[in-house]
Amino acid sequence: MGSTALPTCLLALSITCTVLVPGCGAAQGRLAHKLLHDLFANYSSALRPAEDTERALNVTLQVTLSQIIDMDERNQVLTSYLWVRQAWLDAHLAWDKDAYGGIDSIRIPSSYVWRPDIVLYNNADERFGGSMETNVVLRSDGHIMWDTPAITKSSCKVDVSYFPFDGQQCRLTFGSWTYNGNQIDLRNRLDTGDLTDFVENVEWEVLGMPATRNVITYGCCSEPYPDVTYTLLLRRRASFYIFNLLLPCVMISFLAPLGFYLPADSGEKVSLGVTVLLALTVFQLLVAESMPPSESVPLIGKYYIATMTMITASTALTIIIMNIHHCGPGARPVPPWARRLILHHLARALCVCEVGESCGRPQREGTGGTGPQDPPGDGVEPGLCPRSRCLCHHHAVLSSVAYIAGVFRRHRTAQRRAAEWKKVAKVMDRFFMWVFFLMVFLMSVLVIGKAA
Repeated sequence: MGSTALPTCLLALSITCTVLVPGCGAAQGRLAHKLLHDLFANYSSALRPAEDTERALNVTLQVTLSQIIDMDERNQVLTSYLWVRQAWLDAHLAWDKDAYGGIDSIRIPSSYVWRPDIVLYNNADERFGGSMETNVVLRSDGHIMWDTPAITKSSCKVDVSYFPFDGQQCRLTFGSWTYNGNQIDLRNRLDTGDLTDFVENVEWEVLGMPATRNVITYGCCSEPYPDVTYTLLLRRRASFYIFNLLLPCVMISFLAPLGFYLPADSGEKVSLGVTVLLALTVFQLLVAESMPPSESVPLIGKYYIATMTMITASTALTIIIMNIHHCGPGARPVPPWARRLILHHLARALCVCEVGESCGRPQREGTGGTGPQDPPGDGVEPGLCPRSRCLCHHHAVLSSVAYIAGVFRRHRTAQRRAAEWKKVAKVMDRFFMWVFFLMVFLMSVLVIGKAA
């Protein structure tokens, strides 16, 4: 850059005296103007500032994470606010500070000097906006330090297998776009990103930001290309999702087994199961809208699917049990195995008893007051009338009485049979209620344990 190319506004540049000498005022400004004129008299910002073109120019990189603006899980894009510091040695911009009144450093626009074309490789911004045009700090020994703030959008592979108890690893890969490893030796200044000025995010907790240097040979070129990769370790703050998605699902799930406790004659057993199923479907849709479409189902999604399957099974069982409960007088008798297993053992274990029965000793078959008692016959055979009391021996009257007694016995037998089927349905209701309560509890414990 020749002297004619220098703008007339150079006196307005931000120039700093790091070594203050007596009389540093107007004379200092003239010396700074002369220094700037001498430095850029024969300087070109288009060429790599290396004295030996065969040697690589060392460039150090340091990234400071200031804020996580957004994490778009569905599009897998991380938006962050970074401070990027680059430092290198420009051998053509060194001067003797004693010859210029002790000026040790100056600040000039970054467009005046050569800059390494360090870019974010995994940039996901459609505009490909670069960093802000800020000043560089030029020191007397030729070292240049360039600090630029930048809002970056980087691609991040999101794994939602353990949502909402998941953690993510988002990589920020910086490297030169045109200079290979034989021309620029890019290295990280520290082993980790700077998190000193990080503004806490309400959804994500930053666990660390380690930095690694990689040298990769791409298929297009035979030269190696170094890059510096910062891995942002994130962990989701799950409190919001626990109170808004997980706990409502758990509480709704515990309503499903209570459908077995409802009386069969209430008419609301099936309606409760369908209502709970619809509520869980709404929560499932809310989770699906925020998750990226992938083959890995989130942990909370698996819990919803398992709970919905359980509620579907409970509703189907409720329909079957209601059918058993409403068995009419024409139903077959309770099979012996069902009588022994359900009416005796399960009823005693679940403490299901009718009015007047004891839970410890259930009523045995053929005992109790459910069956009709034959009227006493005074030691006389049935159908025979003692001649001492009988006023008449009309066979028609006797047959009518026998018919009425038979109808009464059959009616009481049908009632006893229907009552037994209702008790079978009640025992099955109570049994499946505890089974599904246990299933909901185990599923909740498994989800929490797997997340931990």
